[in-house]
Amino acid sequence: MYQSTDTKKLVIEIIATLVNIKSTMYDLILKPSGINKDYFHSLTKQKNDYGKWLSKREIASKIIAAIENHESYEKIVRSIITIASEWSQFHLAGNEYEARATVQKARDVLGVLDIWEEKEKRDREQAKEKADKEKNSQKEHELIKQLQLLLMMYDSISGKSENPQSRGTMLEDIVNRLFNVYDLTEQLTVVQAFRRNENGEQIDGAFKLDGWHYIVEMKWTSQVSGIRELDSLYGKVSRSGKQTMGVFLSINGWSSHVVDLMKQNSDKSILLMSGYDLRLALTRQVDLIKMLHKKLSKFNLESEPFFGAENMLE
Repeated sequence: MYQSTDTKKLVIEIIATLVNIKSTMYDLILKPSGINKDYFHSLTKQKNDYGKWLSKREIASKIIAAIENHESYEKIVRSIITIASEWSQFHLAGNEYEARATVQKARDVLGVLDIWEEKEKRDREQAKEKADKEKNSQKEHELIKQLQLLLMMYDSISGKSENPQSRGTMLEDIVNRLFNVYDLTEQLTVVQAFRRNENGEQIDGAFKLDGWHYIVEMKWTSQVSGIRELDSLYGKVSRSGKQTMGVFLSINGWSSHVVDLMKQNSDKSILLMSGYDLRLALTRQVDLIKMLHKKLSKFNLESEPFFGAENMLE
C-alpha cells in the first residue's frame, strides 16, 4: 500500500500544494516527518534539466525516490499523510481549493491505510499463532518421543540386580536426560554436571526453575534411604547461594522417620522425590514441571518435604 503509485502521488501532492513557501513547507510537513534538513536544503539549491530551481513537486519526487528503499520509508510517508489529514492552515497554500482537495484525499487514504495496517496486523498475529502452534506441536512430539525412550531405559535396569554404583550412574544419566528434555521445551534450564570447591565437590545434576537453582542427588539402593544420606545434599545446598535448594531422589523411598526429621530441621531446603514420582514423570501421567511446582507449593506453604505425585492423578 505504501509503495503504491497512488500513495506516492498523494505525498507529492501534499508537499507541492499545502504550503506555498518551501522553507515553511519543510518546517510544517517534512521536518515533523523526519526528512533531514541538510538534504532538503541541498534540493532547494538544485536545478532541473531546464536550468530552473527545483519546484516543490520536483523536490517531492526526489525525496520519494531517495527514501523509497529506506527502512523508515513507511513511517515517513504515513507521517506526511497524517499531517495532511489534520491540516487546517489553508491560507498558506498557493491555491486553497487544491489544498482542500489534497487534504480530503489524505483523509481518505489514511482511512484505507488504517484498514490495511489492521489487516496486516491480524495476518501477522495469525501467522505467529500458527507458527507457535507448529513449534509447540514439534516440541510436544519430541518430548513424548524422548520420554518414551527414557522410560525404556529406566525399565531395562529396574529389574536387574546390577551393582548399586553402576545402577546409580545409569539413574543419573536418565534423570539428567529427563531434565534436558524439558530444557529443550524451554520450561527449565539444565546445568550440566560439574565439580566445584577446587574439584573437591561433585554436583551430579542441577537445574534452574523460576529463578531458583536446584541441586539434585539420586539414590538407587536396595534399602530405603535414611536421614544421614541427605547430609551430603544438605551440605552442598548450604555451601551454595541463597537461591539454591535440593532435590533428593530415592528410587526405593526412605525410612519412616525421615520426613518427620526433615520437618524438625530449621534448614528446610530439600524436596523429596520417589521412584514412583519419576515413573509418573517418565510416563507423563504427571507433567514434571507441574509436579515440581506442586511439591514446592506443599513445601513452602505446608512445610511438607514430600508430596507424592500420585495425588495429582485424575
